Amino acid sequence: MTLFDHGRHLHTKKIAPLPDRMRPRSFSEFIGQRHLLSEDRVLRRSIEAGSLPSCILWGPPGTGKTTLSRIMAASTQSYREEVSAVTAGVVDLRRIISEAQERQGMFQQSTVLFVDEIHRFNKAQQDVILPHVENGTFTLIGATTENPSFEVIAPLLSRCRVFKLESLGYDDLEAVINKALTDSDRGLGLLQVSLESEALEILINMSNGDARIALNVLEMATVALPSDHAFVLTSDTIVDAMQCSTPFYDKSGDAHYDTISAFIKSIRGSSPDGALYWLAKMINAGEDPLFIARRLVISASEDIGMARPEALSVAMAAQQAVHFLGMPEARIPLAEATVYLSAAPKSNSAYLGLESALSDVRDRPNEPVPLHLRNAATDLMSDMDYGKGYKYDHGYEGHFSGQQYLPPSVQGQRYYIPTNEGDESIVKDRLTNLWGENS
Repeated sequence: MTLFDHGRHLHTKKIAPLPDRMRPRSFSEFIGQRHLLSEDRVLRRSIEAGSLPSCILWGPPGTGKTTLSRIMAASTQSYREEVSAVTAGVVDLRRIISEAQERQGMFQQSTVLFVDEIHRFNKAQQDVILPHVENGTFTLIGATTENPSFEVIAPLLSRCRVFKLESLGYDDLEAVINKALTDSDRGLGLLQVSLESEALEILINMSNGDARIALNVLEMATVALPSDHAFVLTSDTIVDAMQCSTPFYDKSGDAHYDTISAFIKSIRGSSPDGALYWLAKMINAGEDPLFIARRLVISASEDIGMARPEALSVAMAAQQAVHFLGMPEARIPLAEATVYLSAAPKSNSAYLGLESALSDVRDRPNEPVPLHLRNAATDLMSDMDYGKGYKYDHGYEGHFSGQQYLPPSVQGQRYYIPTNEGDESIVKDRLTNLWGENS
């Protein structure tokens, strides 16, 4: 590092945002992720022993992925290269590979390559680094907010450990904020700023588990205090600095699928409160209302089904209403359909019946249609016994002939097994009367 670089580094350190100044420098300063970094955990013990595996740190923003990569590299005395997958190209990667090989050969020093937003690397970029991860040219640490099993190629993923970081809890965020308020070297300690208890609670709740958001808002609120004002941050100051909460919700990523999963499972579990909560979270994050409506239609068919057949009509009406109204009014029919489906009796008998029938069709793909069920559209077909023996059900008492409708190889097989839930109990009674107890 030149004298110029050193001076620039010192100046940058002074003007850097509070989250950057407060970055933990060691495991002892790191707050959160105890499931990975407690003293008895394998990852921390292996790093402190000088063994660092190639890994992918997967988690929401503001949970410490970049910071952790720096601590990991420093703990193993490795040279650290940092690139962003958004801006780094193949030329940059080849340069890093060449320098890592030279460093390894001349100084016997290991290199850690940290790739921020690794999910944005295309296949060609991932293919470039793959053999060098495999042969140990460098240790790869990738950071991503997306599920790596969807975004990282299988060969590279198989050579990396995946560590899941969690959003910071209330106590962790409180510790981060208090540390920034009291640290006189890197934080706000010299300003002697304090937070009202209500303001602290609002700041933590609106940060959504993201330490970066919490510290940025804290710094903005502090800077905005009038010079003649006591350095006490109130709830109004925090709300003004925050403006609005910033939910972590990538509409094409992991949070998107996790939330819709929680929504559907709440409906299936007959919990209107749970379903409305996850619906509200999606609406607040700007989710496409038609996407929600399509999931309601699927749930009406799969989870309610024959127990309340009109549920499908309700879901389809909600879909049409959403298309007709648009947001924000569309949230109202979405809520109505959500509550209706959640409170309705449940049956997946039609869905299970279809899956069972599909299994038999795949196992016996060439089963011919029995002759009596075929349509004799021509004289030749009639001569070949098409339709012979067919019983016209309307010509029988109760409009029921009792003839067989399955191919011989699967006769007696039951696909649809009605339940006693809701309206389906009526269907069950009718089929039992027609076909007997084994129907």
